[in-house]
Amino acid sequence: MLNYIWLAMVVLAVVLGGINGRIEAVTKAAIDSASGAVTIALGLVGVMALWLGIVKIAEDSGLMALLARAIAPVLKWLFPDVPKGHPAMASMTMNIAANMLGLSNAATPLGIKAMEDLETLNPRPGVATNAMCTFLTINTASLQLIPATMIGVMASAGSRDPAAIIGTTIAATCCALTAGIATVKVLERIPFFAADRGEGAR
Repeated sequence: MLNYIWLAMVVLAVVLGGINGRIEAVTKAAIDSASGAVTIALGLVGVMALWLGIVKIAEDSGLMALLARAIAPVLKWLFPDVPKGHPAMASMTMNIAANMLGLSNAATPLGIKAMEDLETLNPRPGVATNAMCTFLTINTASLQLIPATMIGVMASAGSRDPAAIIGTTIAATCCALTAGIATVKVLERIPFFAADRGEGAR
C-alpha cells in the first residue's frame, strides 16, 4: 500500500509541476532531497553504531535483562491473556526495552517477532486480539528514555545541542503512552469492539 501511495505522490508532483510549468523545480527538489538524505544517513551511521554498541554492552552486562525484569510485572497486567513464560512475553519485553532506549531499528524485528508469537495465541487468525492491539499501541507510543535515533539525526544535521530533546521526548512519549493504553483498555471493554467469545478486537 505504501508503494502505491509514494507512486501516486510522485506522479502527482510531476503532473502538477508540468501543468504549472515548474517541472524543473520538481526535478531540482527531488535531487536536492536525495542528496540531503544521503548526507543525513551517512552522519547517522556513526551515531547509530555508537548506540548499538552501547546496547550490546548493556545486553552483555545484563542491563537489558534487568530492564526487562523491571517492566515484566507491568506487562503481566497489560497482557492478562498471554500465559506466563510464553515466547511472546519475552519478545514484547525486549521490543519495549529497545524502544525505551530509542533504538527503533533494533526494536523493529523484535516487534515483528512479538506479533508472530501473539498470533499463535489467536483463536481467530487474521483478527487482532486485545493483546495485539495493546502491544501495537505500546509499540507505537513507545516511551523513550533516550531518543538515540533522533539525537543522531539532529547531530548529523548540525544541531548544537542534539540531546536537548531528551526531556521533552520523555514527557511527550509518556503522555502518548498513557493516552494510548487508557484508550485501548476502554475500547476492549466495549461490546462493539469485542470479537466472538469476548476474545480479540475488530
